[in-house]
Amino acid sequence: MQIASALAAQNYALSRPATQPSGADGGSLFTSAAAEFAATLREGEQTAIAAMQGEADPHSLVAALSQAELAVETAVTLRNRVVEAYQEILRMPV
Repeated sequence: MQIASALAAQNYALSRPATQPSGADGGSLFTSAAAEFAATLREGEQTAIAAMQGEADPHSLVAALSQAELAVETAVTLRNRVVEAYQEILRMPV
């Protein structure tokens, strides 16, 4: 009995890496997306401050603000999809 349980544990340990996802996992993917979102907003704010001080041209200000607007719209759309998915899960019969 001891040998069978040892073999089962060994086989389980060998098969465990096959069940783990390869490449980037969802957590690091989400973290990098959030970091890029924050960097885009930060860049837009810095460009806006530079434009108010007269150090940036209007074209770069408009480009930075449109990138920030697109990032915010994307984040809001993603949030809405997550909320919709959560609500669908709650509506599922048990």
